[in-house]
Amino acid sequence: MKCLLIASESAEVLFHWSDREYRQNIQEKYGVSQEEGEGLPAFEDILSTLFAPIIISCSTLEDSYTSFTTENNHIYVLHQFDECLYIAVNGDGEEKEDDLRRKLYVLKKMVEVMFGMVTLSGNLLRRELRPQDTEQRARLWKYLQSLLETYSLLRENDQSFLVEAVERLIHPQLCELCIEFLERRLVQQLNSSVERAGEEVLHAFVLVHTKLLAFYSSRNASILSPSDLLALIVMAQNMYPSNVDLDDMSPEDTESTSGSGPENFYTPEPSPSSRSSSSSGKAGRGETPVFEFVDPEIQMAEDSLHTLEINPPDPASPRRVFLEVSHKDGPFPMMPHSMYCLSLWPGITLVLLTKISSSALAISVYKYLEEFDKLEKRLHEGHGGPASARSPLNMQDIRSKMDKFIKSLEPHDLQYAQLQNVWAEFKSRAFSRGGSGFNKDLIPWCKNMKTQLCGIYRQCFLTGSLSADVTHRLSAGLQERAQAMVREKLVDWKDFLLVKSKRNITMDFPGLVHFICVDRATGQMIAPSLNITERTTSELGKGPVAKYIKNKVWALVRTTRRYLQKGYSTVTLRDGDFYFCYFLWFENETGYKLQPVEIPVLPDDSPPIGMLAYDYYNRLLRYCSKSHKGENVKCYELLTVHLGVIPTEIILQHCRQLASKLWEPSRNPLLWRQTRLRHSSKGQGQMLFTPLEPQRRGQIPGLGFILLNKHWDVQKAFRTGQRLEVVQTP
Repeated sequence: MKCLLIASESAEVLFHWSDREYRQNIQEKYGVSQEEGEGLPAFEDILSTLFAPIIISCSTLEDSYTSFTTENNHIYVLHQFDECLYIAVNGDGEEKEDDLRRKLYVLKKMVEVMFGMVTLSGNLLRRELRPQDTEQRARLWKYLQSLLETYSLLRENDQSFLVEAVERLIHPQLCELCIEFLERRLVQQLNSSVERAGEEVLHAFVLVHTKLLAFYSSRNASILSPSDLLALIVMAQNMYPSNVDLDDMSPEDTESTSGSGPENFYTPEPSPSSRSSSSSGKAGRGETPVFEFVDPEIQMAEDSLHTLEINPPDPASPRRVFLEVSHKDGPFPMMPHSMYCLSLWPGITLVLLTKISSSALAISVYKYLEEFDKLEKRLHEGHGGPASARSPLNMQDIRSKMDKFIKSLEPHDLQYAQLQNVWAEFKSRAFSRGGSGFNKDLIPWCKNMKTQLCGIYRQCFLTGSLSADVTHRLSAGLQERAQAMVREKLVDWKDFLLVKSKRNITMDFPGLVHFICVDRATGQMIAPSLNITERTTSELGKGPVAKYIKNKVWALVRTTRRYLQKGYSTVTLRDGDFYFCYFLWFENETGYKLQPVEIPVLPDDSPPIGMLAYDYYNRLLRYCSKSHKGENVKCYELLTVHLGVIPTEIILQHCRQLASKLWEPSRNPLLWRQTRLRHSSKGQGQMLFTPLEPQRRGQIPGLGFILLNKHWDVQKAFRTGQRLEVVQTP
C-alpha cells in the first residue's frame, strides 16, 4: 500500500504513482470499482479529494507538519518544494519515515534533471508535469514512474545506490587504456565532425551495469558532480536495464576470477578475423524493472496510465538533461545538456554528454533569476523605502544588463513579448518618479519577472517532447560510428568486464565478512560484490546465507545514518554472530589526519544523508573546511562486518589495513578526470581513536573518532562491557 504524489497548492494532482493495493483500497473506500470508474481522470479526482485537506493545511499553516501516522498505521511524509507539495504514503509497514523522505528527495532530483529551472516556477512546472494532451501526459508519467522503479530496484540491490556513491570497476590498466581511447580518438573525432550540429561532447563514460569503467571530461568541461552522475546512471539503467538472469556468470567465469590483486591475469580470446562492428546491433530495451512496491507477478497494465499504447522514443534521440556546471563566476545548477545513451552490449553502455549551442543563455537566465530572488528577499525583510529611496541592490547595473539581454532574444517570439512587457512595467514601477519604488509592492513583479525568465528558459530548452530538439543533435550516423569505435576497442574484453562487474574486488582478511569504503570527496566507493541469486556465487556464497548477510549490511547502513544524523562519527556494535564497525574521518590531500570536528546534529525531518538527492557530505566537507582553512579536506567512510569471534585487536588491524590499502595509487587509481587525478596519500596509515567524550560515554557502544595518520599508532585496545575503547599514544 504505497503512493507517491506531487500536487499544486490548489490540490491539483501533477503526478502520482500508486501500487495495486493502494488503488484498490482507495476505490473500495469511495465505492468506485475498476469496471464502474472512468479511468485515469476519475482516480485523479479521488486522489485530489483525498489529499485536499492535507494540501490546503500545509499551504495555510505557518508551522505545518512534515509527517504523521493515521489510526490504521499509514505513514504520510510531506515536503514543500517551492510551490509544489510532495507526498509519500506507506500502509504496509515496509518503509519508515526516512525511506519515504528519501524517495521524495529522489523524485525532486529526477524532476530537476528532467525540467531544470522550470521547477522554480510552479505555474510552468504544472504545464510540464501535466500537459493537456492525454497521450503526452501518459508518456511523461510513465517515464517518470519508470525512473522511480529503476531507482528503487537499484537501491534494494546495488551497494553503490545504498551508500549513494559511484562504484568503479577496478582494473587500472584497462581503465587507463579506455580513458586514453575516449580522449584521443572518440571525443576528438566527435567534436571535429561536421555532423555534430553545433554540439560539443563534454563528458564520455563507459558503464558496466552500474559500475564506472572509464570517465573522460574534455578540457572545457566542468566537474560532473556525484549527484548528477548517479542520476545519469539511473537514467542509463532505465533505458538499458541489467538482466540478472542473462548476466550471471558461469562456473568457469567464477573460477577464472576467484583470485584477487595484481597476481591474477586475464588473457582475452582472439578476435574473429572477419569481425564487423555493424554485426552487433543495439541491445534492445529490456523489461521495465519492477517497482519495489509491487509484487513481480502484478502487471502494471492494471494502472490506467498503462492502458494507452505509447511508442517508445527513438533510441537515436538524445535526452535533454539539466546538470550543475562550474563556471568562473561560480556553480550554476540545472544547465542544459544532451544525453546520448548507446548500448554496446547487454550490460555495457556508452554515455555521451554534450553542451548545446545555446547553453550560454541558460547561464544568463540563472544570473537574473538569482538577482530577482535576492531583491525579493530584501523586500520581504523590509529593506528599501518610498519611491525616492535608493535600490537595495545595484539595480542600475542589473537594469542595463537586462535591457541588453532582452534585445539579444528573438524579437518575433510571443514569450519575448511577454518578458519585454513585464520588464517595462517593472522598470516603470521601480525606477520612475511616479512608481512605487523598491518596497513590498514590487514583490509580485519580482515573481512575475522570475516566471517570465523561466518561460524563456522553457521555450529554449524544453518546448517539444521529452527528447531534445531533433534538429540540434549528433547525427544518427555519427552516433553509430561512435558506438562501433568503442565496440571494436572493447570486444576482446567484453566477457571479462561482465564477469569483473560481479567480482570487482575480493577480501584477503580472515574473519572479515564484508566492507564498504567510500571516498566522499570524489563520491566513489569500493566494496566486494553482494550477489544473492541462486546462479551467482560471490564471496558470501549464494542463496539464503548471502541474502541474510546482505540484509544485515543494508540494516547497518540505515543504523549508521541515524547515528551520523545525531552527530556520531564512529559506531561499533554486536549483532548476533557479527560485529559491525562504522568510521568517518577527515584527511588533507597529503593523507595526514585532521583534528576531529563536532559533527552537526540534524533534526529528524532533515534531508536524507547521501549524495544523490541531497549532497550531505559536500556540506559536511565545507563545514569541516572552516576549521582547516587553506587545506584540501577529504572525507572517508568505512563500514566493516566481522565474525563475532574475531578478537577486537584483529578487527582494528583489518580496519587500519583496509583504510590505508584501498585508495593506494598503485592499486586503485582514481581515474576520474582527464588529468587522471590520484589520491596523494602514499603512507601506511595507522588507526587512531580519540578517547570517548564524557557526555556520550555509555550512550552508544564504541563511540569515538577514527583518523588516519602515519605518525600515530594504536597502543592498547580493550573492551568495557559492550563499549570498545582505544587509548592513544604519540
